[in-house]
Amino acid sequence: MRIAALFLFATALLHAQDATTPGRFHVGHPTLLNLGFEWAIEGDANRNATVEVRFRKAGTTAWRQALPLLRIGGERMYRENYNMSYTVPHGFAGSILNLEPATAYECEFTLRDPDGVNGQAQQRVTVSTRSEPQPYTGGRVLHVYPDDHEGPRQEPNFIGLKHAYYGPGRGDWTSVRMNKVQPGDTIIVHAGLYRPDRLNYVDPLSAPFTGYWSLSLKGTAERPITIKAAGDGEVIFDGAGSHKLFDVVGSAHHIFEGLTFRNTDIVFFAGDKEVMGTVALTVRNCRFEDVGVGVWTENADSQDFLITDNLFLGREDQMRMIGWNQRGMRTAGIYPSHQLRSFFAVKVYGPGHVIAHNSIAYFHDAICISTYGPPDSDPERRASSIDIYNNDMHLLNDDFVEADGGVHNVRVFQNRGINAAHNGYSGQPIFGGPVYYYRNILYHVPAGGALKLNSQPAGLFFYHNTLIGEQTASEPYSNTHFRNNLFLGRDSDRGIMTWANATSHYSSDYNGYRPNRGVSQQYNWLAPEPGKTLSGRGGKDDWKRFATLAEMKKATGQETHGIEVDYDIFENLAPPDPARRHHVYHATDLNFRLKPTSRAVDAGEVLPTINDGFTGKAPDLGALEVNQKQPHYGARWITWQPFYR
Repeated sequence: MRIAALFLFATALLHAQDATTPGRFHVGHPTLLNLGFEWAIEGDANRNATVEVRFRKAGTTAWRQALPLLRIGGERMYRENYNMSYTVPHGFAGSILNLEPATAYECEFTLRDPDGVNGQAQQRVTVSTRSEPQPYTGGRVLHVYPDDHEGPRQEPNFIGLKHAYYGPGRGDWTSVRMNKVQPGDTIIVHAGLYRPDRLNYVDPLSAPFTGYWSLSLKGTAERPITIKAAGDGEVIFDGAGSHKLFDVVGSAHHIFEGLTFRNTDIVFFAGDKEVMGTVALTVRNCRFEDVGVGVWTENADSQDFLITDNLFLGREDQMRMIGWNQRGMRTAGIYPSHQLRSFFAVKVYGPGHVIAHNSIAYFHDAICISTYGPPDSDPERRASSIDIYNNDMHLLNDDFVEADGGVHNVRVFQNRGINAAHNGYSGQPIFGGPVYYYRNILYHVPAGGALKLNSQPAGLFFYHNTLIGEQTASEPYSNTHFRNNLFLGRDSDRGIMTWANATSHYSSDYNGYRPNRGVSQQYNWLAPEPGKTLSGRGGKDDWKRFATLAEMKKATGQETHGIEVDYDIFENLAPPDPARRHHVYHATDLNFRLKPTSRAVDAGEVLPTINDGFTGKAPDLGALEVNQKQPHYGARWITWQPFYR
């Protein structure tokens, strides 16, 4: 009897551990197009719980299915040489994707577990997507002119931006600030050159000794402070070689629009780690040239930036692919080793940022999330609910997009990247996810892999990407899922695809591969036994290597619907030449559209909110669906080709 009782007790205890207890439900910062959610749990030791998601516009009756939330928890990411270690808390997270701006949605989440749910099994919330900030129409209008302006002036008028923003004051009197701009005011900046003379104690532009302006006032969501070009000619803020041009740390709800910035290391500095951040910074329709960094914040309290429709031109080589650590070019004396002329166009941390429709070239990296390290326990102070989309990126010395440091509900989609010296789209690491990489294009990444998944990232989805390059992996990653992608080799000396799974939670199917000629090990596979986790990078005997996709399917059970393809699936596209690694290609010469009769057409899996509205029997593989309009990559005001020879 005692043994039977102990057995029943142990069985009940195991069942209790397998049952799910829901905890806090968190709604992330809405963006223009997407909504993100997190749901903490306890239990579910056997990881068989699920969360189904459906949604509808508020006031309508028909529900739509969304992707389910991703089960996360227990994955460990680490970088031992930096003493970094983090284990993902247990829960679910995920996004409802591709919505309409400024629209309210009713969202329903249903938790199911065959072992039982102890608590509230359903959440229903109404959340609105954001709208783009606009200048307030009821505030004062202040007119700014350069100090050499001749001709009529509109009233009230000011010499230089600082005069209008804070009031008069030069030299020691720059800090008096007795006539500050108010929430809702619009500063109209008229055509001319605004170049501070930092060594002139009484310079009319008033940036003594530092050469930059600190703008730290606070607008509101309804009444932002707007600084915009008048439209009577180009407005140029020239840093005269300064380290930074605008320090906006501590500010809130500012709009900068239609301006040109040049000749400085950092244009907008918006927050240092563990000091202070910036709220709701909008930079729109601006031109950055001869700069080291465009927009930069490292602070977890920065939130809800909108960086859109800008042209960013850095200082790196415009005629050849260099790479920050390519020995052949460095030892030839072209650049000293590891030298940086420009770092990145945009780097952010904190929740709710949107970085979209920017044209970017000649930087180390194009767009980054800060490699911040383990996230804060407060979900309002994490790199979550961030959108990076429709950016056009050309000739980078390292990577196109680095989501490194992202936590939950980061969306990297519909970007085009041509020429990156080391890697394409990076997650180094991701702290639980999900991070969605979908409908991105990549071409010519000669040194590394199409995707950089280092420091054991966890929680990644790769959907509908067209990647002209091999996927390599030097470290295992967790909870990663591939669907409807195209990986096409360049006839380099590497295999076409490497999967490196640290846990038994993974999936890969409905992808298309073009193997490299003359390579015996095309498909490389690493995964632990079910229910176990790999320690480190796995031993030699843990790896399986296959010459054909058929062999890989049979051995792993993955890629049941995967296919092998070649460049004849495209209307007109040839691979980059692996022998010309320093060559520069141009997007205007490249056609990533599929032939309507190719094997990649109608070969994909239906993914709700990802490929709704596909044209045919099933979705096509890759970034571009046949008979659908190609996305607009880059700044929408640019009518010429910014990166074409």
